[in-house]
Amino acid sequence: MKRTKIFKLLESDSPVDHILIKGWVRTRRDSKGFSFIEVNDGSCLTNMQVIADHGLDNYDDILKLSTGSAVAVTGKLLASKGKGQKWEIQADDIEIISIAPGSYPLQKKRHSDEFLRTIAHLRPRTNKYGAAFRIRSELSYAIHKFFRERAFTYIHTPIVTASDCEGAGEMFRVTALDPDNLPKTDGAVDYSLDFFGKQANLTVSGQLEAELFALALGDVYTFGPTFRAENSNTRRHAAEFWMVEPEMAFCDLEGDMDLGEEMVKYLVTYAIDTCRDDLELFAKFVDKGLMATLENIASSDFIRLPYREAVDILSRAKDKFDYDVGFGKDLQSEHEHYLTEQHFKGPVIVYDYPSTIKPFYMRVNPDGETVTAMDVLVPSIGEIIGGSQREERLDILEARMDEAGLLKDNYWWYMDSRRFGGVPHSGFGLGFERLVMLITGISNIRDVIPFPRTPNSIEF
Repeated sequence: MKRTKIFKLLESDSPVDHILIKGWVRTRRDSKGFSFIEVNDGSCLTNMQVIADHGLDNYDDILKLSTGSAVAVTGKLLASKGKGQKWEIQADDIEIISIAPGSYPLQKKRHSDEFLRTIAHLRPRTNKYGAAFRIRSELSYAIHKFFRERAFTYIHTPIVTASDCEGAGEMFRVTALDPDNLPKTDGAVDYSLDFFGKQANLTVSGQLEAELFALALGDVYTFGPTFRAENSNTRRHAAEFWMVEPEMAFCDLEGDMDLGEEMVKYLVTYAIDTCRDDLELFAKFVDKGLMATLENIASSDFIRLPYREAVDILSRAKDKFDYDVGFGKDLQSEHEHYLTEQHFKGPVIVYDYPSTIKPFYMRVNPDGETVTAMDVLVPSIGEIIGGSQREERLDILEARMDEAGLLKDNYWWYMDSRRFGGVPHSGFGLGFERLVMLITGISNIRDVIPFPRTPNSIEF
């Protein structure tokens, strides 16, 4: 008999005579002549109640079932006589696949997030994390759906690269050299003897490669893992994270902002419509204002204002900030929260940042002081998207690379994209984990990644 997932049974309109479910025991309570077993297979938040009659051949063994044990249940789907549930299963047979020992760490109580991070291999079995990772899965699908509906081409960009997109140098090195016997020339490691013949790193972004494909295929996107060796232990940073990065040919900053706003609204609306049961858990136990925040984002016209105006608003704010505000200084998380949660009370797009605080590839504005950069800020998270119109003018691009201290010989291919058929184009990066944090109300990035990679933490 083919296994049926519990979420499908819950959608049933009528009883079913012969079904098979497989899952893990959440709880078991015994009554005279019966045992009531709550089984969950991970497909949804709701458990399925299984009624085991004392007449079952292995009833004595069934009474040994503990939280975390695994079972296969064959029986009839019947209307439940209990409150709070539509269906239950009258078991004809219960196969005991495994019995969890008393040392099973997930008992019927609430555990702290800090404790659950130490058992990341088991935490998906909890209601909270099962719901979080189902939502993460749905959002992954929604991203591809969003771009497919708009005729974007999905491309896979390199994970191992020799270029530094952001120019910050916070990259993980990839090498095949023997660390105990490194070849050196004039005291420096000789990477010409390494696997690729030069220094290689894990990518911080697929943007540069996505630009090359946008200038051939028009509208493209990449969605994959990126890495940053930033020694940060904040709630918003991880060493390994996923980015969604669209690039669009013949697109200016206005079009870039339009797509960013459209995408955030689409994904929030998709989650509200598709993940309602799981979202209700977070709205009840994690963030009681979650649904109001999401509905506000989905229905709002995002405020758009230049960086200068944002700085002026922050300078006049009565709130005292830990970080100073002024032209030429990047906006900090506290500034982003003030703009979205107190001043505008909704999503904000800040654009035209000073060139001195932005990477080399952003298009220089006519004032020569700012670049066509934009950040999408949302309540509770702050920055969720960062993007720009890219610099398509070769001479200005080369000057910006000189200012950034980049070796142009390492970027000959990037400059070729401007030299041969270059056109105005734009793109952005959306931090996928920050999106999941926004949708769930979870405040720590470590809790929306299955196995988080942070400083001094690489378990599992």
